[in-house]
Amino acid sequence: MRVSKSSSLLPGVQRGRLVKINVDGKPIDAYEGETIAAALLAAGIYHFHLSIKNKEPRSLFCGMGACMECMVTVNGAYNQRACVTQVADGMKIETCKDPEL
Repeated sequence: MRVSKSSSLLPGVQRGRLVKINVDGKPIDAYEGETIAAALLAAGIYHFHLSIKNKEPRSLFCGMGACMECMVTVNGAYNQRACVTQVADGMKIETCKDPEL
């Protein structure tokens, strides 16, 4: 759940424009300026891809693009890091998809 307003103890929340992205065929709300990982987690999506060896679910780990645990397919491009890629209106994201070679 996103913070929608601030209290007297918190600074004001500044959000970008509300946009729609498509994740595994389902529309979800996101905000310009936030990362794909932030939008997925806010929507309750925690499995971003499957490990190569054991096919175990992987998700956000380092949050800065170093570990490669948050890879997703974005607009048909495989292995995009969700933690450093910002959302864009109409973006199509696929999780847990093996590349077709």
